[in-house]
Amino acid sequence: MEAVKAPRGTRDILGEESWKWAYVTGVCRDVADDYGYKEVHLPIFEHTELFCRGVGDTTDIVEKEMYTFTDKGGRSVTLRPELTASMVRSYIENEMSKGPQPAKLWGIGPMFRYERPQKGRYRQFVQLDIEALGAQDALVDLEVIDFSMELYRRLGLRNLQVVLNSVGCPKCRPVYRSVLQDFLSPRFDELCDTCKSRFDRNPLRILDCKSPICKEITKDAPAVTDCLCDECREHYERLNRGLEKIGASVVHDKRLVRGLDYYTKTAYEIQSGDLGAQNAVCGGGRYDNLAEAIGGPHVPGVGFASGIERVVLTMEAQGCSFGEKPESKVYVVAAEPSARLDAMVLLRELRMNRISADMDYMGRSMKGQMKAAGAAAGYACIIGTSEIEKGVVTVKNLKEGAQEELTAEQLINKLK
Repeated sequence: MEAVKAPRGTRDILGEESWKWAYVTGVCRDVADDYGYKEVHLPIFEHTELFCRGVGDTTDIVEKEMYTFTDKGGRSVTLRPELTASMVRSYIENEMSKGPQPAKLWGIGPMFRYERPQKGRYRQFVQLDIEALGAQDALVDLEVIDFSMELYRRLGLRNLQVVLNSVGCPKCRPVYRSVLQDFLSPRFDELCDTCKSRFDRNPLRILDCKSPICKEITKDAPAVTDCLCDECREHYERLNRGLEKIGASVVHDKRLVRGLDYYTKTAYEIQSGDLGAQNAVCGGGRYDNLAEAIGGPHVPGVGFASGIERVVLTMEAQGCSFGEKPESKVYVVAAEPSARLDAMVLLRELRMNRISADMDYMGRSMKGQMKAAGAAAGYACIIGTSEIEKGVVTVKNLKEGAQEELTAEQLINKLK
């Protein structure tokens, strides 16, 4: 019988890699604390309509990528493909508007999208999500962008750059929509089939198409920033002044529209790389009408999401540090089988004093135990009949070779 394997598009994150993920998450937690964002844990699945109404039924996520099924109660539920809609749903349901505004939230966890697996992209992936809900001031956009820049700066990523655009609002976007359709109409037949279907439903998404012919057709398309209403233009200019004030490197990209329908005004990415090898490590923006789309009151919001897989890959490519790789500080060695229980007692005492320690459970010889100690720890603590009689343990520094006899108390004081 063939052994069961992990589903396509998923993978196991094992100990040799998971410590890097823990490091990235820890840095994010520190930045969130410094910026006043509180961690939340939300359901992995939601009612399907949350994403259809919030993310948008013309998006690739809703049309092609969602894991949707009917539960035993006959309800349509979906494994979350992203976290922003869930964040807004939680804000409304838990009446966060009654607390300090904006409500600053962050979360991290698995998301699910049925797409073609490739390096750094999986059907189950881990995403970091930062959201500020309840305020429409452009300075909140500035804070969110600054948060993302600071996170990647602390992670050691180089050449951080803000790629920025505005996608307008329901007042001015129809104007741009009409201008864009007029521009695309003469070459409609050359568009890919997907973009032909987008032409009437959501023509802005054509700017985001990866097809070479569509990219060539739209390279000279009019910019949405030329059609902004007074409110959106003022918001965009205020954000740009703020980014200039904090010294951020900014590139304006009229193609940047993001892949989700709920964005209004600000749309941005952070890229990190050297020379022309750019890597987008996060994407986000403002979504002032998302709450109303899912049946709630008007709640302005802005945030960003970042895939941990992409961040770890970029850090590895740039040679960034992940801190010190965790390892046991001590390996307790039983010199003879009769000393194994005493070794276990010492092991427990070390752990109770927050000293990382391990020992052999496979009945290896002392030589085998010392070999395991050299691969796993900085110190070997040898305990046998002689040590038990004297009430000491023989401590060997495996990096320097020095050796001494210490009581358990002296050992703990030395290693703490």
